[in-house]
Amino acid sequence: MENYHENRRRELAEMSKEMLIDMIEDAAKNWLAHDGLWFLAVEAEHGMETAIRHDTTAWEKFTVIEARRIMKRHGIAPGSGLEGLKEALKYRLYAHLNIQEIVEETEHSFIFRMNDCRVQSARKRENRPDFPCKSVGRVEYARFAETVDPRIKTECICCPPDKHPDSYYCAWKFSL
Repeated sequence: MENYHENRRRELAEMSKEMLIDMIEDAAKNWLAHDGLWFLAVEAEHGMETAIRHDTTAWEKFTVIEARRIMKRHGIAPGSGLEGLKEALKYRLYAHLNIQEIVEETEHSFIFRMNDCRVQSARKRENRPDFPCKSVGRVEYARFAETVDPRIKTECICCPPDKHPDSYYCAWKFSL
């Protein structure tokens, strides 16, 4: 089994940088597609409220796993404050798919905005209302931030179903 993994790593090492970047983007798209299909299947059988409840439970655990792996891979120390969080947010899976920005930075806080969300943009193209992701986002962003540094507090500025400006779908304030 170990030889298999060593051979896979060697094969990856021989690929071009462009191919590896494309593979990361494909992996992020595949992850998001699976997440969406899973959600739709639960929603179809049990309704939106149940699907969101289960999605929240999954995100509560997944976001911590994702944060820990990002921190390990990129040398982000636990307790690294807002600087560590800003760095970690750049490496989330959806950062390869969505357009996000950090604004209104101060010594003790910053605002993270999701300017273009692949899920919400797809719904918009289909003339569907925004997906009401606020309850999931509250858990997802708070747990991610707390994993980087338990002192960080997370506040939702807006997230669907809240009204939001055309320039972004959601915004979150992180404070230390």
